[in-house]
Amino acid sequence: MRISSNNFNDGDKLPQRQVFNGMGYSGDNLSPHLAWDDVPEGTKSFVVTCYDPDAPTGSGWWHWVVANIPADAREIPEGAGSGKAELPAGALQTRTDFGEPGYGGAAPPPNRSHRYIFTVYALDVEQIDVTADNSGALIGFHVFQHKLASAAITAKFQ
Repeated sequence: MRISSNNFNDGDKLPQRQVFNGMGYSGDNLSPHLAWDDVPEGTKSFVVTCYDPDAPTGSGWWHWVVANIPADAREIPEGAGSGKAELPAGALQTRTDFGEPGYGGAAPPPNRSHRYIFTVYALDVEQIDVTADNSGALIGFHVFQHKLASAAITAKFQ
């Protein structure tokens, strides 16, 4: 599988459009455009996540989780995780570490560079049994039981 974005390339600085608006930041808090291809045979759905392994929590930080994306989807438009565009039909955003479903942009502590890893997972089931209240860790538990393949793109922000 491959993943790409119209907003940044792998290893780039995360654009201001994808930075949080709060916690000392004044970004646009728009989820990025993501597209994927080279999907494995047998894919029945996708999950997309954004995870910051560098957050000073001991367990990282879930910035975005979208489950139950239909198998025929190949992209998420910019702003779909922020209510500014449509998610693929049937997709479900679940709770992030900001405490609610939806995209929450980069907001690292001052003078610290963090990685924001956007990953798409191809699954062998049409849906995983989750709700909007479920955490990124619980989604990950379900994903790793059904994962066929994955691809990631990483942006940095300080």
